[in-house]
Amino acid sequence: MSPDSMPCGSVRSAAELNERIRALWLRTGGNLSDQEREEYELLVVEWAEAVRCGVIEAA
Repeated sequence: MSPDSMPCGSVRSAAELNERIRALWLRTGGNLSDQEREEYELLVVEWAEAVRCGVIEAA
């Protein structure tokens, strides 16, 4: 399935995800362990999806 045809399904808002990303960086001082980097990457992907869905809904 291409990224453009993926259904919008994030339960969390882009703002909430952004806050979680910021909290992760603050908590770790910017030095992420492998596990924290994985969490960060998942949050960023989910955030990007939430932003994309927000743009689609606005259109």
